[in-house]
Amino acid sequence: MVAAVAFLVAYAWPILEPDLPATVRSGCVAVAWAAWVIFAIDYVARVALVEDRRRYVIRHLHDLAVIALPLLRPLRLLRLVTVITALNRRAGASLRGRVAVYVVGATALLSGVAALAMLDAERNAPDANITTLGDAVWWAVTTITTVGYGDRYPTTTGGRFIAVGLMVAGIALLGIVTATLASWLVDRVRDENATERAATVAHVDALMAEVRALRQEIRDQGAWATPLEPGGRLDH
Repeated sequence: MVAAVAFLVAYAWPILEPDLPATVRSGCVAVAWAAWVIFAIDYVARVALVEDRRRYVIRHLHDLAVIALPLLRPLRLLRLVTVITALNRRAGASLRGRVAVYVVGATALLSGVAALAMLDAERNAPDANITTLGDAVWWAVTTITTVGYGDRYPTTTGGRFIAVGLMVAGIALLGIVTATLASWLVDRVRDENATERAATVAHVDALMAEVRALRQEIRDQGAWATPLEPGGRLDH
């Protein structure tokens, strides 16, 4: 997690401040490569520790791509998902709580990273209209929420690939939010029905208890009564 955050800083700083001194820029590059080494060691260690290595590699092809292909090194930012995992451990046992943490964390992470990547890809393009961090963040928010005003849009090939990735992620996150809300509504209805059912059962139980008490009282009174004599006179 520390390496992922350090990589994010090293990745973002030169983008946010293009006029950085050469020594600082070299330091950011060194930090990025150091993080890459840590990610590579982490991946190799995980592969060595699992029992079914082939299955693990197949199910984590994106990790392998991040390690093996230098052109995909911005994907190392996916390691920041470990931050979300750490927060998830504090979210409690509630599944909805975990989903909320994942959605909020993933939305913030994807929006921020996409804004940085878009600014890096578009800032120096001839016809670019995303030239500041504010423009990039605005574009990322409108894209991930599927609003898409169209006032800010990518003009370069790299920027369009970034936009496609963010669009797909936005649709997935919107589906998660919708499913979570629907689950919450269903749970509320079920809880209300369960409460009403419990109240009805309690009311019926109380009535049954009263009936049993009345029957017992009638039986007790009948035990003290004396049968009528043959002449019809009640002998007290």
